[in-house]
Amino acid sequence: MCELYSKPDTLALRGKHIGPSCKVFFAADPIKIMRAQGQYMFDEKGQRYLDCINNVAHVGHCHPEVVKAAAKQMELLNTNSRFLHDNIVEYAKRLTATLPQTLSVCYFTNSGSEANDLALRLARQFRGHQDVITLDHAYHGHLTSLIEISPYKFQKGKDVKKEFVHVAPTPDTYRGKYREDHEDAATAYADEVKKIIEEAQSRGRKIAAFIAESMQSCGGQIIPPAGYFQKVAEHVRRAGGVFIADEVQVGFGRAGRHFWSFQTHGEDFIPDIVTMGKPMGNGHPMACVVTTKEIAETFSSTGVEYFNTYGGNPVSCAVGLAVLDVIERENLQGNAVRVGNYLKELLEAQKAKHPLIGDIRGVGLFIGIDLVKDHEKRTPATAEAQHVIYKMKEKGVLLSADGPHRNVLKIKPPMCFTEEDAKFMVDHLDGILTDLEEVTETKSDGVISENVVCRTKEVHVEQPNHGATESRENHSRKRNGVCSDQHTLLSKRLKT
Repeated sequence: MCELYSKPDTLALRGKHIGPSCKVFFAADPIKIMRAQGQYMFDEKGQRYLDCINNVAHVGHCHPEVVKAAAKQMELLNTNSRFLHDNIVEYAKRLTATLPQTLSVCYFTNSGSEANDLALRLARQFRGHQDVITLDHAYHGHLTSLIEISPYKFQKGKDVKKEFVHVAPTPDTYRGKYREDHEDAATAYADEVKKIIEEAQSRGRKIAAFIAESMQSCGGQIIPPAGYFQKVAEHVRRAGGVFIADEVQVGFGRAGRHFWSFQTHGEDFIPDIVTMGKPMGNGHPMACVVTTKEIAETFSSTGVEYFNTYGGNPVSCAVGLAVLDVIERENLQGNAVRVGNYLKELLEAQKAKHPLIGDIRGVGLFIGIDLVKDHEKRTPATAEAQHVIYKMKEKGVLLSADGPHRNVLKIKPPMCFTEEDAKFMVDHLDGILTDLEEVTETKSDGVISENVVCRTKEVHVEQPNHGATESRENHSRKRNGVCSDQHTLLSKRLKT
C-alpha cells in the first residue's frame, strides 16, 4: 500500500512499500498543483508554471467551453449507452469526418488503455491470428494485455517477453540501427519487420497485428522515416495481420497540418484500426477505437457482445464535441504549425550554440530535444537531462525527460501554447545549458561536484506579460531553495 498525503508546503509519500507505482513528476521536490488555466498551472502558493508536459489538457486546462458543455449535460442526463442519445451519434459523425472514409465504425471507451486492449481483440478476431509486432521502447497502456506488448514496461520489470510478442527496432534515424546517413532507412527498418514475420511464420505462428504510435512518445519523440509505415503495412497485411495506429498521445491536431499524426506519413497510408484517448476529452476520461466495417462485422459475428458502461455516455460525448469545436474555432491546428515551427527554429539555434544538444526532432507541438555528452558517439546525457528539468522547474517551466536513456526532453504542451511561451521556455533553457556546460569544463576526473554545479549563476529572463490576473499570482516568486539537498537532483553527483 502507498498513501498520498499533503503538508503545507509539499506532497509526500508514505507507506510500507514506496516504489515506482507511486511515481510523481519531480519526485525529489514534487509540486502540489491547485488550479490550472490554459497552458499554466498554479501551486498552493500561487507560483505559476508554464506547462510543456500536458498533452491531456489538449485545448488548454479548464477551457471554459469544455467546462460549460460538461456541466450543462451533467444537469440534464448522464447514463450508459444502452439508451438512444443524440450526443453519441453526433460525436461519431464528427469524429469519422476527420478520418479516411474506410475508418467508419466507432467503439467508445474511457481510456487509451481500454482502446488499445479492444484494438487487440478486434485484430485477433479478424483472422484468428494471435501474434503482435510492437516497436522497441513502445508503451501502449497499463492493462495486462498492453504491458505484454510494451517493451517500455516489460523490459524494466520482472516480466518476460511472451512468445506471441515480437519486438521490432524503433525506426530512430538519430540513435537507432539505421541512421540519417543510410541510403534508405525506411526500407531497412521495414525489412526488420519483414524478417520478424518470416521467422514467426517459420515457427508456425501467425501475425494478428503490428501496433505503433504514429509518432513514438515514451520512446523519445521518434518520428519514423517517410515511407516506413507504408512498407510495414504491406508486409503485415500480406501475413494476414492488421495495422493499428496508436494516436492516444499524438492525435487531434497536435501534428499541425494534419488532424491525425498517421496522416503525416502520406495519403497512401491508412491504418486498419486507429486508437485515441488523452486529448479527446481534454482531461475528461474519454477514448475510442475506430476501424473498418469489415473488421467490425467480423468482431460482431462472434456473438460476444461488446459493451462499455461509461464509454460514449452523454456527458463524455458533450465534452468531446466541445473539444472538437474549440480546435476548429480557435484554429489550434494552425497554432501548432505556427508555434511549432517557431519553437523548432529557436531550438535549432540553441543546438548550434550548445554541445549538449545532439538532435531536435518533431512535428507541430510534439518536439524532442536529445541531449548528448558527445556529438560523434551520441552518448546520452541522462543526468544532465534530469538536472535540466529540475532547473527549468525552478524557473517556472515544466518539462519531462523520456526515451530509453531518459535523456530526451519532451515538449508536448496544451495546444494554446504561444510564441511568447516558446521564447520564454527556450530563453531559460539557454541559460541553464550555458551554466551546465561551463561547469562541465571544470570537471575533474570525470565527476562534477554538486557544490560546483550549485554555484551556477542566475540567468534573468523577462517574464512574458499575460495580464493582471496572472501577475497577481506572483509567478516570479521562488518556491524552491536553489540546490538544496531536498530540492535538486544534483544532490547526487552529476557524472559525465
